[in-house]
Amino acid sequence: MVACRPGGQVARQLAGLPLVFDHPRLLVVDKPAGLLCQPGLGAHQRDSLISRLQHACPDLRLVHRLDRDTSGLVLLAKDADTQRVLGALFAARRVGKLYLADVQGSMGAVSGRIDLPLARLNRQPPTYGVHPDGKACLTLWRRLQRMETRTRLWLCPRTGRSHQLRAHLAALHHPIIGDPIYNPGCAAGGLRLRAIALRFPDPDQPGSQVRVRAPWPAWAHL
Repeated sequence: MVACRPGGQVARQLAGLPLVFDHPRLLVVDKPAGLLCQPGLGAHQRDSLISRLQHACPDLRLVHRLDRDTSGLVLLAKDADTQRVLGALFAARRVGKLYLADVQGSMGAVSGRIDLPLARLNRQPPTYGVHPDGKACLTLWRRLQRMETRTRLWLCPRTGRSHQLRAHLAALHHPIIGDPIYNPGCAAGGLRLRAIALRFPDPDQPGSQVRVRAPWPAWAHL
C-alpha cells in the first residue's frame, strides 16, 4: 500500500496516476481523459479514479469531479473533515478553476462571458443545453491563440454545472474539438479540454493560497 505523505509539489505517481500536489490534508492528481471520477452503473463503469486511489489510500475522498472525457486536476481530501472544508470552499465559489480548450472555428473577440442557464435535455447520453428554466451558469473566457479553423481558449467557470463548459461553447456555435456529445462530427482524437490549474485557500494556513498547475496537454503542441 502506498502511504499518503505530505510533501508539497511532487513528481511521482499514486496508483498509476500522476500525483501533482501532496499536502498533509489533501492531494491533487492528474486524471487522464476517458476515466470516470467515481464508478457508474454497470460492470463496464466500475473502474474509476477514486476506486484506483482508494486501493492505495482508503481514506481518500473526492471533493469535486471532472467529466469522463475531460483530463486534468482533481482535488481529493485525506479525511472527512477536510472534505467538508474543501466542499464548502467550492460551494462558496472560493476555488479558482482554469481550463484550456481548443474550440471549432475562429473567434474574433479577445475575451467574453457566457451567462446562459443550462438544463439537462437528454438522459442518455447526458446532454445539457440552454433553457429558460435551467440553472444559472457563468463562464468567463479569454482567447489564447487564434488559428485558421480553431481557437485556443482559457476558460474560467464561475459556477460548477455538469457539462457547463462544453454546453456553453456549443451554444456559441464554437463547440470544443473532440467532443463526442456536442461536436460529434469532430470527435476523433479525444476531447480537447483540460483542467489545467486550481487555486484555493490553504486549510492549514489562513490567508495563504494553494496554487497547482497541470502539465500542458499533448494536443496543445499540435
